[in-house]
Amino acid sequence: MTQNFNRRRFLSISAAFGLAATSVRADVIRWRGRALGANTTMILTGQSKAEAQVVIDAVEQELIRLERIFSLYLPGSEIARLNATGRLRAPSADLLNLLSLSDAMHQATAGAFDPTVQPVWRALATGGDLVQARKAVGWRHVRFDTQAVRLTRPGMGLTLNGIAQGYVTDRIAALLRARGLDNILIDMGEIAAIGANPDGRDWRAGIRHPDGQIVQHVALRDRALATSAPFGPVLSTVDNSGHIIDPSATFAAPKQTLVSVSAPLAAVADGLSTGCCLLDQDEARSAVAAFESAELERIV
Repeated sequence: MTQNFNRRRFLSISAAFGLAATSVRADVIRWRGRALGANTTMILTGQSKAEAQVVIDAVEQELIRLERIFSLYLPGSEIARLNATGRLRAPSADLLNLLSLSDAMHQATAGAFDPTVQPVWRALATGGDLVQARKAVGWRHVRFDTQAVRLTRPGMGLTLNGIAQGYVTDRIAALLRARGLDNILIDMGEIAAIGANPDGRDWRAGIRHPDGQIVQHVALRDRALATSAPFGPVLSTVDNSGHIIDPSATFAAPKQTLVSVSAPLAAVADGLSTGCCLLDQDEARSAVAAFESAELERIV
């Protein structure tokens, strides 16, 4: 099988952390860099350069801490250790929180959202045995509590990449709010808008089609936006699999080409936009309605 995709290295931390650009207004600091494997932007208002640098340093440290939990590629991360052995003792509160939210996503999407598809992803990416990989899928075989996380079938593995970017965005937003910042725009793959933009109006975020075209703008204030397009990176030239994999026995192709969801929490928007790619439009609306204040902004 020919590989023709670039999978984002989750939570890759760039040496470019620091102030890359400053807007024309002295009280607006715009930082650009790399985080979460993608181009990242953070706009702060009411901060001097020196104050903003202190904040950005704190953001960097928080991203490093979260990478040590969620990264599939960092040796020794919690998720890497779990996948290697099928058991993780004393999981962090962050991992348990995200597993609990994943369970709620799994229920709301009638099983479409399922982090246990990691073995199938790995098989598609490497030309491995898909039949064996598919036998290892099943959220019902995951057990977790404060003592341990357990994968109860041989060959199982988890990927939280369909929701963890949103969770990390929420953690960064919480960090900034705790430091007294209340007018911020964060784009770490998922967008979180806190307060108002420098002109006092709502922040505006664009929904981008995989071809690069902005197809819709959404006004955001104290709200997050996530967009998923399953046929962005293609996993296989054989079956044209998108990067969002159906966990059901049929392993059908995604039903939607683009789903965008807004919600008070980026993790909720992220997980719903991922899972709803595998649902028809009525099913997607029902899944989104299961989460208070979540809205289906666009589905095609």
